[in-house]
Amino acid sequence: MYATQALTDLVPLADSFDKNKVTPGVLGFIVFAALAVGVWALMKSMNRHMGRVDFEEAPEPATAEAAAAGSAKGK
Repeated sequence: MYATQALTDLVPLADSFDKNKVTPGVLGFIVFAALAVGVWALMKSMNRHMGRVDFEEAPEPATAEAAAAGSAKGK
């Protein structure tokens, strides 16, 4: 019931705006700025986590055993 009363009070204000000029206003800027800060924080976190990742592959167990056996035979 309260939301309906609030909307009916704001309807007359809508007629005072120029219908050919629509701008996002302060709320649009705040939402955009919040999204930009969120994306920046996610990118910073991703870069930090990617820096901790070790991309060196471990040798396969069969290859490591064959190499160890081959070096043992050569001695």
